[in-house]
Amino acid sequence: MKKTLILLLLVVFIHLNTLAQKNDTGNWFIYFGNQAINKKWNLWNEVQYRNYNFVGDLQQLLLRTGIGYNLTENNNNILLGYAFINSQRYLANNTDKVGTEEHRIYQQFVTRQEFGRIFTQHRYRIEERFFNNDFQVRFRYFLSVNIPINNKTMTAKTVYASAYNEIFVNGQKPVFDRNRLYGAIGYVFNKYIRAEVGFMAQTLENTNRNQFQIVIFNNLPFRNKTE
Repeated sequence: MKKTLILLLLVVFIHLNTLAQKNDTGNWFIYFGNQAINKKWNLWNEVQYRNYNFVGDLQQLLLRTGIGYNLTENNNNILLGYAFINSQRYLANNTDKVGTEEHRIYQQFVTRQEFGRIFTQHRYRIEERFFNNDFQVRFRYFLSVNIPINNKTMTAKTVYASAYNEIFVNGQKPVFDRNRLYGAIGYVFNKYIRAEVGFMAQTLENTNRNQFQIVIFNNLPFRNKTE
């Protein structure tokens, strides 16, 4: 199974990298950490290293953290967090970049459901965005689906299909900010660690840009047994 998974991921990697070269597709390396403090509280930590090409041409560095609280056992999580974003944008008709920094405060609610072999997650997020000379508010709705392939649940050594769609709506004009549609193949190493290789089609107000993604999820708790 491991050899088959490695071969499958290699084929997907080569195919998507070819698409990236042909269609000016960028690449995101993403780390998601969700550490349980106890049965109620959790700490969220996240790093996203986004490139215009496969690697080395920085588009954006995003650092996000937050403290969450489960309204019910292991579900219905509310979270308050902070994010720092350093963006590097190319000037029009130029090879030079200009850097900008953004600070965000955000609030979100996440709820999960299971329907047989289908595992869904809904996330509702509000962002207060602080720039050097501007302030904006944005609303986001995220729906994801994970479907295990070789097992009935997301247990260790499971290959799974993953997909999500997320829409961004501004609190000011223009109202539509962007939409992200994503598909991937993932692997569960154990109950704490899993990884995905996928492709995201991103639609913005005036342009489209696609992203190849490599994602690692770490749910290792601070304690072996939560209280």
